[in-house]
Amino acid sequence: MKSSSFRLALSGGILSAALGPGPALAQETLPDIEIAAPSPIQRRAPATAQTATPETRGALPIVADQFATVTVVDSDEIRRSAGATLGDLLFSKPGVTGSSFVPGAASRPIVRGLDAHRVRIQENGVGSSGVSELGEDHGVPLDPLGVGRIEVVRGPATLRWGSQAIGGVVNATNNRIPEALPCRGDEQLPGPCTRLETRSAVSTVNAGLEQAALVDVGQGNFALHADAHGRRTSDYAIPSYPYLAPTDPAPLVFGRQPNSYMRSGGWSAGGSYIFDRGFFGASVTQFESTYRIPGMDSTESRTRIDLRQTKVTAKGEYRPPASFIDAIRVWAGASDYKHHEVGFEGGFDGIQQTFTNQEQEGRLEVQLAPFDLRFASLTTALGVQGSHQRLTAPGAGGNLFDPNESRAIAFYLFNEFKLTDSLRLQLAGRIENVETTGQTPDLFLDPTVSFKYDRHFTPKSIAVGLLQDTPFDTVASLTAQHVERAPRGPELFSHGVHDATGTFDVGNPLLGIEAANTVEVGLRRAKGPLRFEATFFYTHFDGFIYRRLSGETCDEDFDSCSPAGAGGALNQALYSQRDATFRGGEFQSQWDVAPLAGGLLGVENQVDVVRATFADGTNVPRIPPVRAGGGLVWRDAHWLARVNLLHAFPQNNIASIAETRTKGYNLLKAEISYRITLPKGEFPAREVSVGIVGDNLLNADIRNSVSYKKDEVPMPGANVRLFANFVF
Repeated sequence: MKSSSFRLALSGGILSAALGPGPALAQETLPDIEIAAPSPIQRRAPATAQTATPETRGALPIVADQFATVTVVDSDEIRRSAGATLGDLLFSKPGVTGSSFVPGAASRPIVRGLDAHRVRIQENGVGSSGVSELGEDHGVPLDPLGVGRIEVVRGPATLRWGSQAIGGVVNATNNRIPEALPCRGDEQLPGPCTRLETRSAVSTVNAGLEQAALVDVGQGNFALHADAHGRRTSDYAIPSYPYLAPTDPAPLVFGRQPNSYMRSGGWSAGGSYIFDRGFFGASVTQFESTYRIPGMDSTESRTRIDLRQTKVTAKGEYRPPASFIDAIRVWAGASDYKHHEVGFEGGFDGIQQTFTNQEQEGRLEVQLAPFDLRFASLTTALGVQGSHQRLTAPGAGGNLFDPNESRAIAFYLFNEFKLTDSLRLQLAGRIENVETTGQTPDLFLDPTVSFKYDRHFTPKSIAVGLLQDTPFDTVASLTAQHVERAPRGPELFSHGVHDATGTFDVGNPLLGIEAANTVEVGLRRAKGPLRFEATFFYTHFDGFIYRRLSGETCDEDFDSCSPAGAGGALNQALYSQRDATFRGGEFQSQWDVAPLAGGLLGVENQVDVVRATFADGTNVPRIPPVRAGGGLVWRDAHWLARVNLLHAFPQNNIASIAETRTKGYNLLKAEISYRITLPKGEFPAREVSVGIVGDNLLNADIRNSVSYKKDEVPMPGANVRLFANFVF
């Protein structure tokens, strides 16, 4: 009995310490995390992204005032990370991973096992994915060097951005369209105010070098921004032989992943007019990249991708004096994207395939002032969104798909009811009209005759959410949503060789609307020494659209495909539709245990799991494994030190055809960095951040189960990265 009482008292003491005030440094109130993407209902005026304060640097950012999970990566963490792509940067976040087709060059974020057309990637609220959703080898034309903050949004808020965000939204923000003057308050000067920032880093695993410079100038009502960035790497080092099923004779690799180097660069210029009641601005951005595609066949053919995107974006907000309108917001963008897939095929080294995407998008949003309903305070936001996209994919051996176009117009409505000071209810809905036109042959009947299609879809979506303050400064959430998605042109009309992925893609022009029904439950705590979030979700898809490897192989045309033909080096991939169920959960926490050496010592941990099956019980292909990890973090006003180990369990829940099991791995990371703000006028720089980061320090052979090329392309080996950032 005494032993039981002692254990109970000890457990209660630990819980009280975790949920109570904690160490002195932990008593400082962490600033609220302002989120740009989730809901059109905002409770504060927008402001430019702020750098991490001493209180928040290294602290786990928990967003507790939203109806579903939001993952935030601030500028300080981006600068410390070795991720060269959005997928690499988010690789270890709970519920998120990267496609890892070309680590460091083409790795798109995957959210809860969903990717491609179900995860929208945007920059400052405007789509910015190029053609990355059309193929795993296609890089996202957005470099983290030019990003100040990243938010990964799940749940009902995705209705704001469209049904193509059925799995989530990855929103990258920066100051390319300024929303405020670079100098405010006591920093205002009679003349122009200038802020210059440089970002530099070197990496050992691939002899990598990265550099960026950003400048902001403000005077009067005008703010201007310009930035330029670039990076280059060599073939990256690997811990073991990359090819699990090599040809005979086995290719030589000499300790590095063959055909994995890359070069990229870009620039942007923009400006805004800023006034008391809002702002309006625009920017022009260009991104270029050349990277090689690793793998046995692509190395032999020296396959590489040369891409270029030019994008014009505009954004603004007006807060009128009218008593019934809080804010009017507008976004607009137009992009011209092209990339060439180059390699040695058919006796010549040249362009084998070209992808182009000409895309325009616009959105207008109005937030109404709160209205007293007696039983609740109601805040409403409504918006309209329109888009147009034209895709082409000509190739030396024929088109992957013929030119196709998509047009969409959508209306959405968000209602938020403040029932009490501790209880909020959100109701949201969206309706779209989507028209997709194109042509494709019926490959199984007569590949020589093409048929034109003009498909019309009307996806309808609705969501409801509850947010309740609960004891110990926790917040509980419950959301339910029904979201519909229209199939995209490549899913409908593909009928040819995709050179870089080594597949012969076959679309289905008769695909119907994909519908997802989701329930999500969450509990979060953003205050105190113990901060955590726990989320559980269940999603059932009616008509889940996916690219299925059939087990057959093809050469350059459909007639060559086995079993009727002789087959070839290309895997046949069929766009198919089946009912499927995804379920899982995520948990992460950070506990400030005790003061140590003038700073604060903390313990952090995480776990995430997603399980996905079709209606017949078979497995959805390429799903992330169960992952669990943790570590120690120490921080003070200037220093940050962290060591973390993430263990991924083996992935044995695989598709029955053309997918292999993936072994588990241990990913060990460590970092130490120093940051100081210098007195004005005494030093040229106002702020200095330097550090060293170690990644995969165990030099583990890491294979990513979601990658099509995991059996040929492991993740990079042990890496040490040194970075230095200066603000003038």
